[in-house]
Amino acid sequence: MKLVTAIVRAERVNPVLEALFRAQVRGVTISRVQGHGGETEHVENYRGTTVKMALSEKVRLEIAVSNPFVDPTVAAIMSAARTGEVGDGKIWVTPIEQVHRIRTAEKDQDAVTPVMPITD
Repeated sequence: MKLVTAIVRAERVNPVLEALFRAQVRGVTISRVQGHGGETEHVENYRGTTVKMALSEKVRLEIAVSNPFVDPTVAAIMSAARTGEVGDGKIWVTPIEQVHRIRTAEKDQDAVTPVMPITD
């Protein structure tokens, strides 16, 4: 089991969610975050004062998946989030030691839905 974490542009969230749905990836946690990566600093005037905006608005997606879903999940995010510009984001994959589904008390692979890719 792995945790796929992605930081993407806010305006790319809907295309990413659509791509994940098409890849049959379910169970996504989404958070609004701020951060700074390779983007150049943005300068704004606020009440007559020049202010450097060092943090960018981004969205963080966290998706717990079984091992067969890691590559399809990463591919879906990559294809939908990429604009080719600096600031498209990052994806990282980390191992999960344990998962527990509270409602049913299922553990590990049984608690990550679905376990194997569904084929039509």
